[in-house]
Amino acid sequence: MTETWHFIHTGSHDPYYNMALDEALLNFVSRGEIDPVVRFYTWSPPTLSIGYFQRLTKEIDIDKVKEKGYGLVRRQTGGRGVLHDKELTYSVIVPESHPDMPTTVTEAYRVISSGLLEGFKALGFDAYFAIPRSKEEREKLKQPRSSVCFDAPSWYELVVEGKKIAGSAQTRQKGVILQHGSILQDVDIDDLFDMFIFKNDRLKDKMKAAFVEKAIAINDLSDKYITLEQMEVAFKKGFQRGLNIDFKPLELTEAQLAEVKQLEEKYRSTEFLYRK
Repeated sequence: MTETWHFIHTGSHDPYYNMALDEALLNFVSRGEIDPVVRFYTWSPPTLSIGYFQRLTKEIDIDKVKEKGYGLVRRQTGGRGVLHDKELTYSVIVPESHPDMPTTVTEAYRVISSGLLEGFKALGFDAYFAIPRSKEEREKLKQPRSSVCFDAPSWYELVVEGKKIAGSAQTRQKGVILQHGSILQDVDIDDLFDMFIFKNDRLKDKMKAAFVEKAIAINDLSDKYITLEQMEVAFKKGFQRGLNIDFKPLELTEAQLAEVKQLEEKYRSTEFLYRK
């Protein structure tokens, strides 16, 4: 039987609201106030989000981020820097105890990412999961190479039109899995790499080349221009098909909205952004 989850599309918001709402939804699911939820959103202004464990001043050129007029925020998930601009961002929040959720991060990643897989298929792309076969490939997974997200391969690579696509991050807190990630519509690679600190240009060029292999945007794959609205329709269908669920809309209560507001202050704070 098909299960019914919540769905919410919150549209375009600033980085503090976006990260606060993801954390708040995790809290609501943890307390049993809402069912598992899939959320779509976009960013205004375009924002560089950094992983929870990243060292901001060592890895990011903060002046360059400001100069470009981009937002800057720290996520509660790991991983590396992501520029949220021309993209659809998704988050999936589900209890760890859910019968369809495997206990390991990589297996849960595969299950949740099947929504992405089906979304790409709904747009007419050839998509599948690739699994690292050799011992060498598996060892490589343990050695992430740069500060830029999409560069670290996942155990289950999502391959679309022969290109490896990565860019999701996961955290488990309070008995709940939160996975969120970017589905790129277009990407300006030079713009992104301008904001990272590298030891030298040779390393920067090497990382850029590795990134190009991994972070492919939908409009680099397609002959025809695919709009954000088309992406929203396709990936909503994709999550329904991939996770075998139906959707019901989510309306937040006054108390829940107040909790989001409170959490926004955390993401706004320099303490959290600059945390060691």
